[in-house]
Amino acid sequence: MTFEGTAVAMVTPFTVNDELDEEGLRKNINFLIENGVDGLLVAGTTGESATITYEEQKRLMDILVDEVDGRVSTIAGAGSNSSREALNLVKYAENSGADYALVITPYYNKPQAHGLVEHYKVINDSTDIPMILYNVPSRTGTDMDVETILEIAKLDNVVAIKEANPDLSKTSTLQKGIYDNNLDDKFVILSGNDDLTVPMMSIGAKGVISVVGNVDPFRTSKMVHSFLDGDVETATKLHFELYPLMKVLFCESNPVPSKFALNTMEIPAGHVRLPLFNLKEESEEKVKSVLKELNLI
Repeated sequence: MTFEGTAVAMVTPFTVNDELDEEGLRKNINFLIENGVDGLLVAGTTGESATITYEEQKRLMDILVDEVDGRVSTIAGAGSNSSREALNLVKYAENSGADYALVITPYYNKPQAHGLVEHYKVINDSTDIPMILYNVPSRTGTDMDVETILEIAKLDNVVAIKEANPDLSKTSTLQKGIYDNNLDDKFVILSGNDDLTVPMMSIGAKGVISVVGNVDPFRTSKMVHSFLDGDVETATKLHFELYPLMKVLFCESNPVPSKFALNTMEIPAGHVRLPLFNLKEESEEKVKSVLKELNLI
């Protein structure tokens, strides 16, 4: 079961008492679905996975599955730098009823390529939930090479990769390998960088797991679906229309600008947890300016 289209890597809204804002999360889920997204991810990087507890992570999965109620695909962020912990989270995602588990490459410990294969094999052999690999070397310190990705892609439950390495040459090489190994019916590339979604789709990617979709889900989804439907002109137009937002939401560490944007739009987001902190004043003005240009406020 591969995924195509726009999945939103959701922010995790917090209350003023630093608890999960469960009501706000449910409101955001419905807002995103009403604006045409194809899938929703909780407990990813944008969801502040580094500073939520395991119990909070599991609660996010439960709320997502319950509120979505089959309307779009549900993706549970379930990775860890420990294979044992990752397996525990993936099993929980499976038992919660999520459609997919997003499993990041283990961070900090810099596993060897064959260690990565074993990491995903252990999870694959112990669960049945479809897995989306997540390669984001700027955060993990590990960049899965094409050969390793293709080997892991042959595992039964591995159906996609969220590729956040911005090297389009690597994406081309990976897509060629997918074709050459007859994996294109069971394994797809999803963009992990909003500003590269259309370029990556031009060489075979099938969609995006998006940050920008939190703030402008309608245009993000329309951009991706236009490309999938063969309307490259409209997709390209929307790419450039959204491009300032794609850039400004990364003017400081993700998800700080996104949460500021959502709060400005009166959409539940709340604060970010330390060591992340509020935007600088000049960054706030940049974000507001782009929101106004796009008629989002």
